[in-house]
Amino acid sequence: MKNIIELDKTYVANTYARASVVFTHGKGSLLYDENGKEYIDLGSGIAVNAFGVADESYIEAVTTQLSKLQHVSNLYYTEPQATLAQMLCERTGMKKVFFANSGAEANECAIKTARKYSSDKYSTKARGTIITLTNSFHGRTLATLSATGQEAMHTHFYPFTEGFIHVDANDNKAMEEALLRDDVCAVMMELVQGEGGINVLDKEFVLNTVQKAKERDILVIIDEVQTGNGRTGSLYAFMQYGITPDIVSTAKGLAGGLPLGAILFGESTKDTLSAGTHGSTFGGNPVCAQGAVNILSRIDDELLAQVKEKSAYIFNELMGAKGVKSVSGLGLMIGIECTTPSPAIIEKCREMGVIVLASKNKVRLLPALNIPFDTLKKAIAILKDVIASFAE
Repeated sequence: MKNIIELDKTYVANTYARASVVFTHGKGSLLYDENGKEYIDLGSGIAVNAFGVADESYIEAVTTQLSKLQHVSNLYYTEPQATLAQMLCERTGMKKVFFANSGAEANECAIKTARKYSSDKYSTKARGTIITLTNSFHGRTLATLSATGQEAMHTHFYPFTEGFIHVDANDNKAMEEALLRDDVCAVMMELVQGEGGINVLDKEFVLNTVQKAKERDILVIIDEVQTGNGRTGSLYAFMQYGITPDIVSTAKGLAGGLPLGAILFGESTKDTLSAGTHGSTFGGNPVCAQGAVNILSRIDDELLAQVKEKSAYIFNELMGAKGVKSVSGLGLMIGIECTTPSPAIIEKCREMGVIVLASKNKVRLLPALNIPFDTLKKAIAILKDVIASFAE
């Protein structure tokens, strides 16, 4: 049999700069490659494996549903989808949910909803512009890529979708000026910019933006694709800001490793999408939905307290450590700016049996929410030593 890496390079599109590791199995926050080498996983599939790998409770929930019904079209009802929607609404105060397959699709739905809201209410095509932030990341479809506030990503794929403007994060004056435009229907923000460098938005900036937007009936969309589902120490990051969004998008950790996105609608937008205005073949698939029911039911106050405790430990260990310039983030979504470029640190950590990620110029940590404390301490000690070794 061909080597897996050679097989992949021959037949899989070359869209990923993969590391030369073939993972074969895992348990919890430990991964194993084809040679049996053990790694501590501080990436969790980019914030997807909320409870790690091969979690027994999750496996039981998913396989039980799989043995009953793996799929039925959205022309009919299923219990897992209805139950999950109820859980999401009751735990967030939002009113209705649409299910998609990914974060990008969730944001596409959010964009469509915002534009339809203004079209329905103001009967004009002129009010369709959405404000996003510099260094934001909202997906890789043409619309969500256009919404993304990173010029480096705005190449090759012209013409881009019109109707997006970008302002700098935490710049109140620029945001207020943008919100005064007559063509704006919504503002979309990540409260912690994941792919943009783990930048946490100032609370004062967020509150001022929401207030000014509400005054002009401009919808507030909060992109919780990466920050959601317990990642930042609350079920959703917007809860730490004391705001009530009109639309919330989420995905990644929601279904614990299965593809599922959700768009949560507030009072103002709960009836904006009517029959035929949007849809998804696989969105809310019963197996994915049942996986999400299991995940969401276990993200309770006790777990969230542990997320905050582990976060504090990481910050305390790394802030001021040799070779560390800064540490940013919320909960278990952390960025580390080092005196050494992050690729070298990431590669060395992998050699030492620890998986970490990148975000712009930072090392990014996104461990499973339930990573055992002793495992986390071991991994952080290795990371700390690796960072220091390059600073010598």
